Amino acid sequence: MENVELKHKAMLYEPLENQWVHCFLCSHHCRIAPSNNGICGVRRNEEGILYTMAYGSVIASHIDPIEKKPLYHFLPGSESYSIATIGCNFKCSFCQNWVISQASPQDSSLGGYAMTPQEIVQSALKNRCGSISYTYTEPTIFFEYAYDTAKLAREAGLYNVFVTNGYMTGEALDTIKPYLDAANVDLKSFSDEYYRKICKGRLQPVLDTIARMKEKDIWIEVTTLIVPGENDSEKELNDIAHFLSTVSIDIPWHISRFFPNYNLTDHSATPLDTLIKAREIGKKNNLRFIYLGNVGGYGDTRCFNCNALLVKRAYLAAEKSFLSDHVCPKCGAEIKGVWK
Repeated sequence: MENVELKHKAMLYEPLENQWVHCFLCSHHCRIAPSNNGICGVRRNEEGILYTMAYGSVIASHIDPIEKKPLYHFLPGSESYSIATIGCNFKCSFCQNWVISQASPQDSSLGGYAMTPQEIVQSALKNRCGSISYTYTEPTIFFEYAYDTAKLAREAGLYNVFVTNGYMTGEALDTIKPYLDAANVDLKSFSDEYYRKICKGRLQPVLDTIARMKEKDIWIEVTTLIVPGENDSEKELNDIAHFLSTVSIDIPWHISRFFPNYNLTDHSATPLDTLIKAREIGKKNNLRFIYLGNVGGYGDTRCFNCNALLVKRAYLAAEKSFLSDHVCPKCGAEIKGVWK
């Protein structure tokens, strides 16, 4: 694969005095000096013009079940053409994709390869995917690339999905909204201290994104990775579940098991009992759809009203759906999602 380094003029920034720029793509709101990069490492100020250094350079592309995102109420059983570039605006200590998320454009050893937005869409269609997912790293930081691809995908009849940390600004969400159909947002904690310490970000912008996506009718599901000793207290889990219930009790909550990784190898894996406890807390907060991730046997979708089996899943894949037109076939309850 050919090593590439492509730059493209950035969106969502403004010039400041002395050739500085203000990037308002994400909630870091970086003020970037000439010849410097933003926190994400892939947006660079060159003589007062902000460029993205990730445009057109794919570091990973795969055909995934949509359930892997995870999205369980969005086109279950379909496949999603999934792409990423290098870089991220977070520095999560537990990141499972840290080799590519924490890389810089100068790291040619990773072997990025060129794909135009047109080629991405063509590959998705060729492989009979129902959607394109911008995932693995943080799609916000390759926003221009995702935006151009998403526009073409919509024209070709494909859906678009962000798998995101939710740190985009309102301006970024407004810009992508006409082409963004669904998102899985990581709500990593309900503690601003946790976000600052573990992720090098803040909590409130993520909460704002979740609420805004719901308001804009983007289908949203939320994932929380439970890290023992960090965000697994009953209070913390209750705060997350309560917040989600105030946005919508129909938001699927994916409670995911942590395994030691990257800079957090001194922690143990999450006990299954902790995940089950979190699920019960979610139920007490009236959340209708709660799934356990990174463990088998907890991925089926059941009716919140009568408990009828609606979607049968094996690990990260839907085996059979009994749903028809958003309605439980047994009791007639409306099941929120995008099912066709």
